[in-house]
Amino acid sequence: MILSLQTKSRTQAARLSLMGISLLGVCIASLCLGAYAIPLENTISILFHSLGLETSNFEPSQANVLLQIRLPRILLNLLIGGGLGIAGAALQGMFRNPLVEPGLIGVSSGAALFAIIFIVFIAGGTSAGFLASLGLPIFAFIGGLLHVAAVFKLSNNQGTSDTATLILAGIAINAFAGALIGLVLFFADDSALRSFTFWSLGDMSGATWQKIPFALLLIGAPSALIMQKFKELNALALGEQEAFHMGVPVNQVKIQLLIFSALIVGVGVSMVGIIGFVGLVVPHLVRLLFSADHRIVLPGSFLLGAILLNAADLIARLIVIPAEMPIGVITALCGAPFFIWLIFNLKKTKS
Repeated sequence: MILSLQTKSRTQAARLSLMGISLLGVCIASLCLGAYAIPLENTISILFHSLGLETSNFEPSQANVLLQIRLPRILLNLLIGGGLGIAGAALQGMFRNPLVEPGLIGVSSGAALFAIIFIVFIAGGTSAGFLASLGLPIFAFIGGLLHVAAVFKLSNNQGTSDTATLILAGIAINAFAGALIGLVLFFADDSALRSFTFWSLGDMSGATWQKIPFALLLIGAPSALIMQKFKELNALALGEQEAFHMGVPVNQVKIQLLIFSALIVGVGVSMVGIIGFVGLVVPHLVRLLFSADHRIVLPGSFLLGAILLNAADLIARLIVIPAEMPIGVITALCGAPFFIWLIFNLKKTKS
């Protein structure tokens, strides 16, 4: 029995290592490929030179493109994709439902609502400066937090939160936010409409080094905290009553997971726009590849989310060169068929 568990642990560790290697491969491909291709040997030389090693097998323009445009974009994809993956895994584990995804709790719709308010009513009258450059992510982040707070408040009853009520509250808040977005768009000009349309489908072109510390703190830190909740999520998989009798403070854990997930998704949306299906598809794929043990599901979801978002971003940059397709289009084209397959698969399981 012990030997079997050790073999299973080694197999899972090997698979996680393989995912890490795959992530490295996708990142290297993203550094090399694009409208301005950079050979692999030049890419390696640039990276070594940035670490203080003396190399000269590259052109200054190649170094500028790689270090100032592509590298921060890849790192942001890694953090946001991994964050969306682990947030989806936490919410699916908490609700015990593989169809749950982070947008359910209203973060994405809240961020989108406040973003269009900024684009239509504020951005047009601001000059280039602090408000013009940081106003959109700040507004979107606040909107996401307010919406998830409203969802949790509506679902809270005498200190407890019912899962079914939480889902219904999320649907209601999302519908209300969608109506307000339509109302605000009625007053938008053509420029604001184009800006919001591209942002609402995901826009990675605005990735900069200035955003990386912010993302590392507000996406990386909550992701690490969620990973520490694997025991609680494994207990919740048995049912809330069973988890409570096992000593898990169920309501406290649910609040923590909601806050961490809202923070991750809200920051991600505020930086690059709405990117759908990553939080839905990734945890389910990890469960198919590994097991339902959240000790593996959580780190696996972070790695696979980072891989998928970097791969989707690479496709978005290559498919319509020299232009760039919104990354949300790629994730939706891949995620929607998987979602449909998942629904049919669940139907067969129940029948």
